[in-house]
Amino acid sequence: MGIIKKLASQTAIYGLSSIFGRFLNYLLVPLYTYHFSAAEYGVVSEFYAYAGFFAVLLVFGFETGYFRFRDKSDPQRDSAYSTALWFVLGVNLVFLLLIWLVRTPLSEALHYGHHPEYVEWFAIILGLDAIASIPFARLRAENRAFRFAGIKILEILVTVGLSLFFIAYCPPLYAKNEHIWFAPIYDPGIGLGYVFIANLAASGVKFVLLTPQLKGLLWGFDKALFKSMVRYSLPMVVIGFAGIVNEMLDRALLKYLLPHDPLTNMRMLGIYSACYKLSILMSLFIQAFRYAAEPFFFAYADKSDARRVYADVMKYFVIFCMAIFLLVTLYIDFFQYFIGREFRTGLGVTPILLLANLFLGIYVNLSIWYKLTDRTLMGAFVSLGGALITIGLNLWWIPHYGYVGSAWATLACYASMALVSYLLGRKYYPVAYDLKRIIFYITFGISLYWLHVPLTSRAGLPAWSTAAMLMLSYLLTAALLEGCRRAAPVLE
Repeated sequence: MGIIKKLASQTAIYGLSSIFGRFLNYLLVPLYTYHFSAAEYGVVSEFYAYAGFFAVLLVFGFETGYFRFRDKSDPQRDSAYSTALWFVLGVNLVFLLLIWLVRTPLSEALHYGHHPEYVEWFAIILGLDAIASIPFARLRAENRAFRFAGIKILEILVTVGLSLFFIAYCPPLYAKNEHIWFAPIYDPGIGLGYVFIANLAASGVKFVLLTPQLKGLLWGFDKALFKSMVRYSLPMVVIGFAGIVNEMLDRALLKYLLPHDPLTNMRMLGIYSACYKLSILMSLFIQAFRYAAEPFFFAYADKSDARRVYADVMKYFVIFCMAIFLLVTLYIDFFQYFIGREFRTGLGVTPILLLANLFLGIYVNLSIWYKLTDRTLMGAFVSLGGALITIGLNLWWIPHYGYVGSAWATLACYASMALVSYLLGRKYYPVAYDLKRIIFYITFGISLYWLHVPLTSRAGLPAWSTAAMLMLSYLLTAALLEGCRRAAPVLE
């Protein structure tokens, strides 16, 4: 249990910073959904969907490749780090040049010809974030979680602060012709564009704070090592790109596949995207876990009890994720106020998306089989299979079921990937996962969720009190079962 506690502590550091930072960022959801229409919010969602694809391509899998090839014996002159940094820097400079050359036709192709600046701003955001990913990877590898977390939090503080200033503070005062001191920096015609400006400024601050890590450029570029890193990392691009297809494609397709007029389609996209944000707690935990677990899995792989530890990590991961699922779904009457009234018609997709994220997290755990055995190409095929499921089901279900079809497609994709990855892992890197307990906690949590509404209506109790009883039932059951299991060896 000691090593799991260490992993948990690292996850807690990343998690607390992510939760605090993302919570601040989460405040942008009510800010946007109360100040912009669903159609306008759909524009923001569409750009962030496209950004996800480019974020994978512009890093080229070298974040994970660095973990695989980093020099632990001489961290002060790590060739893997400098090689990765030079490559990602070069790729992004070329990307920014290309976007600048085609910014006008690209904006028109996306139906934003009247706002080509959106494309320009987002390209710079993507470039800065991609380059920053390698220094961030180095901070994770060196277990410098506090510096990692501090920069991330400051980035989000800048985003939130500028968003509040330009979207909530300036417009009403400008309309009253009050406090015109900000007139030189505020243009009401920009409107929605301030969402991107705030993000751009925050990415710039983050990049400046990471400049001490850029000294790795002085360590040179190792051509031989680069070839090895490319062979390892290229499948990771496919994996990452397929992952973004699974995560973001629905929001890119809804605009075109929903059977309504363009304005209504954008409105539906905005509603779906806002309700997707209600699964933020699950996403936060998975992200924090991934930050801590990826370097941990590589570092612990040589230990004699590694597979037993990986099995325990999976079980406790599922326990915690199901607790998050119940917290959000049982108290959905509270969480709904984080989005505007116009967006609440889509709340029915939130439980589906929470379960989808649960299976995504399970897949993250299971993916150790191809990362530790250097079978990243096989992992790429699993991700491609998931992407094909996502594409096929979205093309099939969106025209018939709307954004609800997208939610079910996401769940089907991640559940399928988890199953296939488990079966392949049994062959190439078998780990004795406690399937009985894992399946029990998932089914038990879903059953408690289904009991909530009938119990509330029949007992005549407030929804929050029934939710509290069901939540307590889950937590006590998990504590008793896991407490008894830990005590069993002692009794023997």
